[in-house]
Amino acid sequence: MSKDTSKFNRRDFLKGGAGVAVAGISSGLFSTQASAHNLEHTISKLSRHSADNDFWMRVKNQFSLNRDSVYMNVGSTGSMPTDVIKAYDKNNKIVAENPWDMDDKFGSWPYMNGMVADIAAGFGANEDELVLSRNTTDGMATILNGLDFKQGDVIITTHHEHIGATSSLHVVKERFGVEVYEVEIPVYTGEKDLTQSDYIRAFRKAIRQFGDRVRLVAFSHIPYKTGTALPAKEICRLARRHRIPTLIDGAHGIGMLDLDFHDLDCDFYAGSGHKWQCGAGATGILYIKDNATRLEEFWPDDRKPLYFINSSLAASADTLGARLAAQYVGNDNYPAKQALTDSCKMWDSIGRARIQERVLDLSSLCKEQLARKIPQGTLFTSPRRELSSGLTTFNPFSNWSDEDRLNEFRDRLREDYGYIIRTTEFLMHKDSTEKTYVLRISTHLFHDENDVKGLVKAMAHLTRHMA
Repeated sequence: MSKDTSKFNRRDFLKGGAGVAVAGISSGLFSTQASAHNLEHTISKLSRHSADNDFWMRVKNQFSLNRDSVYMNVGSTGSMPTDVIKAYDKNNKIVAENPWDMDDKFGSWPYMNGMVADIAAGFGANEDELVLSRNTTDGMATILNGLDFKQGDVIITTHHEHIGATSSLHVVKERFGVEVYEVEIPVYTGEKDLTQSDYIRAFRKAIRQFGDRVRLVAFSHIPYKTGTALPAKEICRLARRHRIPTLIDGAHGIGMLDLDFHDLDCDFYAGSGHKWQCGAGATGILYIKDNATRLEEFWPDDRKPLYFINSSLAASADTLGARLAAQYVGNDNYPAKQALTDSCKMWDSIGRARIQERVLDLSSLCKEQLARKIPQGTLFTSPRRELSSGLTTFNPFSNWSDEDRLNEFRDRLREDYGYIIRTTEFLMHKDSTEKTYVLRISTHLFHDENDVKGLVKAMAHLTRHMA
């Protein structure tokens, strides 16, 4: 791999970004040892008496990310806050010293009731509707393989889904003879303005095509390939009018968006705990609306709504309730689930609506800077606020199918300039013969305006050198 770094200083691009520390900020601002009341009071006082930039710098200081680079690949995995890590380590030690009863650290069996109770309200859910799962794929597999499909049923999904969903969709297709139909969702390239109606129209057309054979609509809230935020609430409303349950892949929703599951009114929402929520690895959140009772209204009388295939208590689900049955999968990683809970409580204290606005503000700045500094490049995420997320996809070159060149750009951006992002690829259309390759940038609550501007400055410089 060739390098041409003689004409720039890496520090010029990182200046004002992650390498800058702010003196006099307490490392215990969001300490998990503090009471919830004191924590909320501290943050409320801080937000009232500090400039917004000062507040977010204090938030940023709660993360121990390497200061020699700027990590902007949260869509792959996040970073646990420092105090969450400390509590996680302490809880792991407790379990190691007291493997039988864990010193009663996590309450009564099945040990996660208190955790769910702490975070349910933050997601607009009841305590009996949330499961602390292992990741998004675990949640998607639990539902897709637990639904009572029959030959001839149709599942509507999109052509931009993650393998965490498509793998289980393939399994049910082979097992039951289900037809999996992929809706072609439009991709923004700047040539045509897109609105939420364009995405809703695509789902509506598919539902009308298959009529009452459709048994499930499964889609990503934010497809990882492009970062476009689909109008999930409107898609769920459309499906509900046709008596079709909905399963949402929310890998990029948990921790990024201000979610209200009751308002969203989906039947199932599977999300990640280790990405935007910055919890421990191998954690996730699965929402099951009202113990899946609505499926009894939507599905034929001869079908059992949901089998809890991942549970040690599947046979007792009718008496225990869906959440408890799905929650107990045998021995679990309770310190990791508590770390996810602690991170969720930190988010709730900051305010999830506030976090969402911060993420979208930085995403908007990123799109504006890319369009201005690299005008010959192409954005693949709409600048419309309602279609935006913390993921921004972009290609600085005219040849979108050149994977090797874009991988080189990604690697040089990391090694020479200190900015860590990733690449993704997708089919522009279902019948496309070539993949489109893009860079994917994540902006989150531990970033700031200097991080975004520094990234785009580095990308513009590298684009000129690779032109």
